[in-house]
Amino acid sequence: MGRYIIMRMKLNIALVLMTAFIALLLALPRLVGAQESLLTHGKDLAMTKPDNYPIATLAGGCFWCMESEIRAVDGVLFTRVGYMGGTTENVTYEQVTTGKTGHAEVVEVTFDPAKITYKKLIALFLTKWHDPTQLNRQGVDVGTQYRSAIFTHDETQKTEAASVIAALTTEKKFSKPIVTTIEPAATFWTGEDYHQQYYEKYRDKTGQDHIRVILKKAGKLKD
Repeated sequence: MGRYIIMRMKLNIALVLMTAFIALLLALPRLVGAQESLLTHGKDLAMTKPDNYPIATLAGGCFWCMESEIRAVDGVLFTRVGYMGGTTENVTYEQVTTGKTGHAEVVEVTFDPAKITYKKLIALFLTKWHDPTQLNRQGVDVGTQYRSAIFTHDETQKTEAASVIAALTTEKKFSKPIVTTIEPAATFWTGEDYHQQYYEKYRDKTGQDHIRVILKKAGKLKD
């Protein structure tokens, strides 16, 4: 009987702690809502996609997280999220989330090479914006649609991407091997409107930063 009572007490304590943790997570946006947004933007962002600039197409897990990181960088002119690398035509988010279409969630980045080079973008992608050592996942997001991939648009991009990966491997930047694939760019299927600049839209709608933004800035959320 005594052992049973102790087990019940431990269970009750665990439930109380879990409830408190969930309540804290739900309260975080309200606690910081009155403060300045944690989201940052590069000084070169445009409202519409400019012509005659190169693009980079990158896959590194959830495209909400990737896009917000990329839009903070000077030299980035425009971004949009979508899908690439699969077989289904006119693919939708609901289809991609099944993991059966072969597509990855990607961010298409229009950039000014006079302000940021393609190699610099790739270096940031590999060392700052996601974890290139996780195979077919980023953190809690699991599946081939969250794979780490660089979709190159010409031979120069392919060569430069490979050289950055080789350099990081040589200097042993990571304790585990880089699993990022280099794939030829295919059809870019634009993501649904509500996915574009998702964290910015969330902030505009609620007046608060998304919980993922808060946790990532606090160092509590790993890619």
